[in-house]
Amino acid sequence: MDYLSIILLATGLSVLFNSILKRFEIPTVIGYILTGVVVTTIFHLHGDFTQQLHHIAEFGIVFLMFTIGLEFSFKHLARMKREVFLYGTLQLLLSAAVFGFFAYKMAGMRFEGAMITGLALGLSSTAIVLKMLAESGQMHAPFGRKAVGILIFQDMAVIPILLMITIFSSRSSDLESMLLQTAVDAVAVAIIIFLVGRYLLEWVLAQIARTNSTEIFLTSILLIVVGSAQLAHFFGFSYSLGAFLAGMMLAETHYKYKIEAELVPFRDILLGLFFVTVGMQIDLDVVARNIGWILLTAVVVMSLKFATVFLFLRFFTRPRVALKTALALSQVGEFALAVFALAQANQLLDARITQILLSAIIVTMILSVFILAHVRDIADRFFPEPQPEFTRPESAGFTNHVIICGYGPLGRKVAAELKRQGVNYLILEHDIHRMEEGQKSGEPIFFANAANEEVLRHFGAREASAVIVAVDNAKHLRLICEALDAVAPEANVVAKAKTRSEAELVMGLNVDHVVIESEEMAKLLVAEAMRCRLFGGNRAPMH
Repeated sequence: MDYLSIILLATGLSVLFNSILKRFEIPTVIGYILTGVVVTTIFHLHGDFTQQLHHIAEFGIVFLMFTIGLEFSFKHLARMKREVFLYGTLQLLLSAAVFGFFAYKMAGMRFEGAMITGLALGLSSTAIVLKMLAESGQMHAPFGRKAVGILIFQDMAVIPILLMITIFSSRSSDLESMLLQTAVDAVAVAIIIFLVGRYLLEWVLAQIARTNSTEIFLTSILLIVVGSAQLAHFFGFSYSLGAFLAGMMLAETHYKYKIEAELVPFRDILLGLFFVTVGMQIDLDVVARNIGWILLTAVVVMSLKFATVFLFLRFFTRPRVALKTALALSQVGEFALAVFALAQANQLLDARITQILLSAIIVTMILSVFILAHVRDIADRFFPEPQPEFTRPESAGFTNHVIICGYGPLGRKVAAELKRQGVNYLILEHDIHRMEEGQKSGEPIFFANAANEEVLRHFGAREASAVIVAVDNAKHLRLICEALDAVAPEANVVAKAKTRSEAELVMGLNVDHVVIESEEMAKLLVAEAMRCRLFGGNRAPMH
């Protein structure tokens, strides 16, 4: 088997498919799955090769769960406890009950398989919904806030669902003993990871960050993720559980944003590989013979899920908000693909039913992209509202603030002047020493790389009143301006450049004004010289 040819074809097809699909705002997950289908068909890849590749690709889910853990801070949950715990619990349990009933009574599944099916179909796509909400600017609208809260709960529920598969597929007859052992092992894993994180990890990361080496820092984070995953696996849990706990452990540290930004490329590449392996499990012959069932399943699942969410939310909010939230969550998410693949591997689901469900999930994901793009128009047809409902709670994110990129000598002076004028601001600094200096001075400073698009989105570059780029490195200046151009093209960006040649690096990007340090200093020196000449050489005060 020519592995290089397989890798070359898979890489080329994923680029081709996703380039085409992105034009229609279809998520890259679909492109990766299609790549897996085509590669398997051409090379007839089945059996051991697919299984080995799947084990490697599973670490895409590991890194995804780690980044979810980074977002899972107790402060965040406290602000959204109603949306997360009340709405999230009701949505998942009610959806699982409805789908589980249909699977058990109408599809003739075993009780265990029906329960897993119901829970998996109750999950929605975090990747699709959050992406579409962020791009449309509706993340903090009432329906967006409810959708995000429910998605957070769903992400939390993935771990118990994966554990249920392990329990159901166990050959042990003593279920009570197994559950007790599982609980003891879970407590042991949590305690070990907590103790290491609480008393050792913060100090270790501080020492590593002081080296100012991105490679060493990134390697240490990879060690933490893989080590935590292996620890959980040693106690009989999924790799994902350990990674999730490790993410929670680091969620309250000031390394959170830098870690999240640095790991995104690894997470996305491995997730892409994971979905390629999911595509490899789709049998085109089965799909061709069951195309009618697949389309019917997709429509029925979306309809039932929409109805369930809409009906229970009607008791808590306005009909229009309930409708938009239900539309946003009507698809089945990427984690359901992983759950069904794992359930089939553990013989909890029939292969034919799994193929129908996997294919139907892909259809719901494609349809949901177009639904989310027109969610406001759909809502207007049923519950028209002259004034669009929109509230941005103060705790939900940053808004009307100034972002200072860099806490060097100039960044400090800019921060001092903004503070003097009473302007709300925050500072992004990727140098650990400068960040610590800012913390000691009581500045709202974050250890993060401003050249990373995810960092800029998180700190509200699009909602900022201005972004001041005050870094000393020309290459970093260019990278930050490129990221701002991609994330917040309408932002008011002011940058400092040492020379005109450095200023030319950001030409053509969304930079409203570039202050050239050498030229401004020359003008100031000449002005001071002329002033001294006119006033008889009197000494001028220092600027």
